[in-house]
Amino acid sequence: MHVAGLWGHTMIKLLIVDDHAMIRTAFRSALSKHADLNVVGEAATGEEGVKLARELKPDVILMDVNLPGITGLEAATRIAHQSPGSKVIAVTSLEDSPFPRKFLEAGACGFVTKACPLEELVKAIRTVAAGGKHISQHVAQAMALDAVSGKTTSPFDSLTKRETEIVIGIVQGEDMGVIGGRLHVSAKTVASHKYNAFAKLGVENDVALARLAIRHGLIEGASSR
Repeated sequence: MHVAGLWGHTMIKLLIVDDHAMIRTAFRSALSKHADLNVVGEAATGEEGVKLARELKPDVILMDVNLPGITGLEAATRIAHQSPGSKVIAVTSLEDSPFPRKFLEAGACGFVTKACPLEELVKAIRTVAAGGKHISQHVAQAMALDAVSGKTTSPFDSLTKRETEIVIGIVQGEDMGVIGGRLHVSAKTVASHKYNAFAKLGVENDVALARLAIRHGLIEGASSR
């Protein structure tokens, strides 16, 4: 729930989830200059973000797309179920991310890039806190063009959310047991989803999958981090 802040502003409580301390500090410093924005917590992993969402009950959560452990997509899904009062804005450093549609389907209310102007980020936070949605203009345009043409810009759009989570784990070098433990499913279930994902993507091994994932922005290459 919003609370009254200084000079009559409605205070919006924020939680920042990003695995880079410098980015969290930069966000906190920039956003704290606005009288109606109050950063109440920071998290470096998706798991910690889900936990702090329950404990701190922030109005808006800035959620990095690429996180160690559970991804931002899985964290956003859990928050939507466990802490529905907290609205998620996905934040990515990738200009052509395949994630917007998946995040919105998972319950997120916004999607912006880290390259967006501070004014846009502040606008997105206020819009989402007020019950609206905000998607960066070029992302929204790309989604609209896909809808009109009936085509998708990424082969990963064909995957389910669970298949996407498992593919990301594979690309990050996790074995079946680790992925299953993180997602609370059996290794056999992970293997089944992996088989289906590989068939949809037209790849036959983990190396080919990794190349495809980097090419289409499912994960960030070394130069992007």
